[in-house]
Amino acid sequence: MIRPLTLATASLCTLALLPLAACGGKDTPATTQGAGDHDHDHDHDHDHDHDHAAGGTAPGAAAPSAPADDHSHGTTTELGEQESGGFKIKASRAGDIKAGGDAPIDVWVTGGAKIASVRFWIGTEDAKGSIKAKAELEGDHWHTHAEVPEPLPAGAKLWIEIEAEGGAKTVVGFAL
Repeated sequence: MIRPLTLATASLCTLALLPLAACGGKDTPATTQGAGDHDHDHDHDHDHDHDHAAGGTAPGAAAPSAPADDHSHGTTTELGEQESGGFKIKASRAGDIKAGGDAPIDVWVTGGAKIASVRFWIGTEDAKGSIKAKAELEGDHWHTHAEVPEPLPAGAKLWIEIEAEGGAKTVVGFAL
């Protein structure tokens, strides 16, 4: 009796993992827009195989110079600060930007309307050839790992889209 139960459990576990293989191991399958190109737009509410320390200050508080992680993504590079749509937006990235890799991104957003979601991508403003990643609020900042397109377009930037409750969107770009 143990063998059929073990086989059934293994089969169910295998079936549960199949959707994860749809987009390079990410949790949301790709929706391509054209044959041969990798231009799609979807959110990754993906875990990136490590935990971030809880804590920090409340949203809207002064932004620290580095994330409150209990681990390192590499050297932090401050990307600057901008004001747009009533928001004050500060961004940083960790490590090097490598085509085909990912970049840990942290963004602090203060002011403005209540935020419904924040998305990041690297590439061009229209996101062609890029993947938008939905960020998670971690303490006082938004964090995700943005996928870096391969090839990396000339003049590529980090783009941040802030969607307020009610649907109004603000988009800003930072030089990498």
